[in-house]
Amino acid sequence: MSLSFKLVLTAPASLETPLLALVLPADATLTDALAPLDAPLHGALARTLARRDFRGGRDETVLLVGGDAGVQRLLLVGRGSTPLTRTTARRAAAIAARQAAKLGMGTMHLWLPDADAAAIEGLVVGAAAGSWSYPDLQTPPPEKDRRARLTQVGVIGADLPGLQGALNAGVAIAEGQAIAKRLGQMPGNYCTPQTFVDLGQEIAQRHGMTLTVLGRAEMAAAQMGSFLCVAQGTSQEPRLVALEHRGGPADQQPIVLIGKGLCFDTGGISIKPAPEMEWMKFDMMGAAGVMGAMEAIGRLQLPVNVVGIIGSTTNMPSGEAVKPGDVVRASNGKTIEIINTDAEGRLVLADLLVYAKQFNPAVAIDAATLTGAIVIGLGHHAVGVFGPDRAVVDEVLAAGSAAGEPGWPLPMWEEYREQIKSDVADIKNTGGRAAGSITAALFLQEFVDGYPWVHLDVAGTAYSQSDLGWIPKGPTGTPVGTIVEFVRARAGR
Repeated sequence: MSLSFKLVLTAPASLETPLLALVLPADATLTDALAPLDAPLHGALARTLARRDFRGGRDETVLLVGGDAGVQRLLLVGRGSTPLTRTTARRAAAIAARQAAKLGMGTMHLWLPDADAAAIEGLVVGAAAGSWSYPDLQTPPPEKDRRARLTQVGVIGADLPGLQGALNAGVAIAEGQAIAKRLGQMPGNYCTPQTFVDLGQEIAQRHGMTLTVLGRAEMAAAQMGSFLCVAQGTSQEPRLVALEHRGGPADQQPIVLIGKGLCFDTGGISIKPAPEMEWMKFDMMGAAGVMGAMEAIGRLQLPVNVVGIIGSTTNMPSGEAVKPGDVVRASNGKTIEIINTDAEGRLVLADLLVYAKQFNPAVAIDAATLTGAIVIGLGHHAVGVFGPDRAVVDEVLAAGSAAGEPGWPLPMWEEYREQIKSDVADIKNTGGRAAGSITAALFLQEFVDGYPWVHLDVAGTAYSQSDLGWIPKGPTGTPVGTIVEFVRARAGR
């Protein structure tokens, strides 16, 4: 992440800044705190608020231009009429950062009057999200057409305990989300299974984590036939990457995070339709989320044991690819009839869930862009949350709500299990279109043995095919926030 943050204790009216973004609620008036900003603007702020040219609605902005010194531009940003939370602060800061980028500002200041620690953290995460971009593969425009990129943000706060820690926490989460988003935006020929190995090595070195990497031969020795059948059609080496953060006592059971990392998903022999297939570069966002969360956890130095496991390959059609009707055996001995080779993510996760057992998890959370059915059911606003233990599911839902990544629980009733019974194997890899997300979760549960587990289906939320207003189209950073909030809560932070 190229953006740097600083907590600023200077009175806003005393700043020397090209842009001050002032976050206000609906129907804000000129208070005593705001009045010092109005004098250099010759009353423009008072008139704007009094005439209701700015009403403070969510995502509303008005730019007031000052002189060549002090606060040169004042950007009013509305946060709406909802209560102030980390999420509302995040969205407003993202809107401000996007406007700063349009103006070509290299530096900006953010002020949300009366911001508490949670709001400060939200401002940092939001500003990073709104300013994030992936220009790596684009030819820079001519010098005369270039605009400065936002690189420095001053977050204005009071001299209160905890605000610097909140800013640091926001930076940690933003760095994790930036890693996940960059992985997601990389084309499939740039983001390969080896990319996760290289990144894992960087994170391990940076934060003193233990790294384990398995390739095709090691996975074959571990009898991971479910994972490896997906990799049959590609010449690229499949990778299982495990990162261990040991921040808690040696005998503490770890939280285990598991991510699906399909760097590209053609559907295999059950090939997808050509239109919009390019979006399948995002089929690794579960793994990207786990890697980003491990970065944030390392930066936060959370006093808890966490293991992050990702399985990465590509799903390609070839003469060697797995076929509908084939039967494969997972590492726990269960046989799986392949009905549809496009239901491949669950095949990778199956062996990862078995592999996770060796760590004796206190809880395991898997994240995957698993089913198109979750988009039909929940759209693009909620993560699908599944699990047999309602208490743990509620923990995850609370974490998602705090992170601004809301989830919704779906049932895992025994009646649905009938759909994934096979005539020739122990189980089949899809139960058809009806309740497709539920039957996928029930398939995964077949490989969970003796530990609490929650499954996150992020197919509708990990990336967006349209501009969301506060962030551009592309990767959203979900589920980094949910995972980090869950781990922070378990760590008492």
